[in-house]
Amino acid sequence: MLLDVLLVAHIVGLGYWLGSELVINSTYRYVCYTPSLPFEERNKLMDHTLHVDQHVRYALIFQLGTGTALAALYGYIPGGGTVAAIAGAAAVTWLALVEITHRLRVAPLGKSLAAFDRGLRYVVMVTVAGVGINALATAQTLPPWLGWKLICFAGVILCGVGIRYSIIDFYRTWAKIRATGSSDELEAEIRHIYFYGTAILVGLWVFIFVIAALSVWKP
Repeated sequence: MLLDVLLVAHIVGLGYWLGSELVINSTYRYVCYTPSLPFEERNKLMDHTLHVDQHVRYALIFQLGTGTALAALYGYIPGGGTVAAIAGAAAVTWLALVEITHRLRVAPLGKSLAAFDRGLRYVVMVTVAGVGINALATAQTLPPWLGWKLICFAGVILCGVGIRYSIIDFYRTWAKIRATGSSDELEAEIRHIYFYGTAILVGLWVFIFVIAALSVWKP
């Protein structure tokens, strides 16, 4: 029963993730391509976008936690129920960190927590990619399809980091618009940032679709 519940949750998590990404990108595009809107209205929409962005962060951690628990319960990795319980506790703890970081984002502590959260993502990305590569190289621990799935998941995290840096670039330009007012050059700059951020997002979606295909077909 637990396996079935976790499996359904793991699958639903992908839909939750993709849906959140679509809402974020749609609102972000509207802000970037509607310079006629008063700045304060555009800024409120960007604040809303950052709130919705929390759901993407939740989804990544949720997928990692449920995926690890499923791998343990299916016997792909040792530890069974113990490892599944540890994965669940770690996911809940990380989710709490993400939520606290968001609530304190304008405070100095929030900035420190955000840096720590980014560091965690780097560690997880390298670890997941390493385990996946090792699975392909040795074929003694995990099946190859799961190795590829882990590598793709590391790619998802990498794309997420890339999108995060594009948002940082956006807010550098956004601060100029706030200070000096809009101009054709600044509007072109934020549209360019939106374009390359969306290109990274498309790469993230491709990785997610490959992950889903590997999970179903297990080649």
